[in-house]
Amino acid sequence: MIGYVTLGTNDLPRAAAFYDALLAEIGATRQMEFPRGYVWGTAPDKPGLAIVTPFDEKPATVGNGVMAAIAVDKRDKVARLHKKALELGGQDEGAAGPRGEDFYAGYFRDLDGNKLSVFCYG
Repeated sequence: MIGYVTLGTNDLPRAAAFYDALLAEIGATRQMEFPRGYVWGTAPDKPGLAIVTPFDEKPATVGNGVMAAIAVDKRDKVARLHKKALELGGQDEGAAGPRGEDFYAGYFRDLDGNKLSVFCYG
């Protein structure tokens, strides 16, 4: 159902370097580039993650309660991506671990304060 999620940034080169390194861990690459941002994904027909400078040219801000979630297929990938985000300067919002019976997730904020989750089922 979700085609892509867009997150705002005030420093496009810094955000691009963060997401290039982070999403390379799960095989995602830049699928689109345009003057205000980039879109990463694993295939054109799969959901993507976009980073953009706001169209209205006002500062990007973090939405309270807004979070994008990155799906992976194994728990070790959850832990690896969460660890990589922190190595790249992201902030921990919840260590990788079980959340209920069949849900495994880690939470972090990117360099602009956007909240993300990486998760898998099973």
